[in-house]
Amino acid sequence: MDEFLSAAIGFPAVIFGAALVVIVCFWLLVLAGAAGHDSFDADLDTGSVGLGGVPVSVSVSLLIVFAWFGSLTGTVLLRHSGTSSATRAVLAVAVLAGSLLLAWAAVRLLVHRFRRLFPAQPPPSRLDFVGSVCTVRTGTVTTTFGQAEVVSRDGSTAIVQVRRAESSPPSAGSPGPDAEDSPLVTGGSGLLYAYDEDGEFFWVAPYDAALDPGPNS
Repeated sequence: MDEFLSAAIGFPAVIFGAALVVIVCFWLLVLAGAAGHDSFDADLDTGSVGLGGVPVSVSVSLLIVFAWFGSLTGTVLLRHSGTSSATRAVLAVAVLAGSLLLAWAAVRLLVHRFRRLFPAQPPPSRLDFVGSVCTVRTGTVTTTFGQAEVVSRDGSTAIVQVRRAESSPPSAGSPGPDAEDSPLVTGGSGLLYAYDEDGEFFWVAPYDAALDPGPNS
């Protein structure tokens, strides 16, 4: 036990040991709800070193754990090697670099295998269009028929099925008693305010295009 503690507080294991303490504290904060597991995703880019595809906190945590274990093992082996103090100091630096390199290789392999468990963004959904402004592409929109073009967040366009309720809600751009009579004809603008999953269409209401703040705003 004394040998283990001595190796843990010796060079180079002590460097990764200090980082390991920080990592443990961070994950305790995550468990307590005081921090998010993706807190550092916007600050660090691990993709350039082959560790992208998972939250930065996950890849860095694994890197520190493996590097600490490797440096601890290497330190113990050095102390049993019987080499001189000067040679041992040089080899300790090699253990530091080797532990970090082996840890990087191990984490890169794990990330490659488990990257699919951490999708970069949620899959697209038709519900993403709710609240968007569309352009009517059919002659008119009724309670049983209609199509419109809508712009998605990435700038692409899609043709969706739309329906107008028998008694539509007030127009987003033209409130007033005559809003229900606003036309939804070819080239007209409408607001997709709800999605009917059973019928696979959007409920649309007239909208003043001059008040459109942009796609999915």
